[in-house]
Amino acid sequence: MTGPTVTPWPDGEPPTREALDQKMRDEGLSPRWWSNGPGDRYAEHEHGYHKVLYCSSGSILFETPNERIELKPGDRLDLPPHTPHSAVVGAQGVECVEAEGRLT
Repeated sequence: MTGPTVTPWPDGEPPTREALDQKMRDEGLSPRWWSNGPGDRYAEHEHGYHKVLYCSSGSILFETPNERIELKPGDRLDLPPHTPHSAVVGAQGVECVEAEGRLT
């Protein structure tokens, strides 16, 4: 994996929390849930692991040195290790689930 990958939710209706939690567990991941209010910001940082993140509700905009990635309910972000990124939460706030992923 060379850069961030976004996988839009394929179905018309956004997934439930339970469905996202189970989807991650089915991949052998340990999901962690978090939420933020409208306009909250994360300064640029990076992780030493492959980050797998699903947006459950609301929206969040991630920025890397090369792209802007907006996630809406059901969208998945795979972020390779050591990818600098920042984020801004959308107008409705956001709830996400994330885990340390496995590189394939």
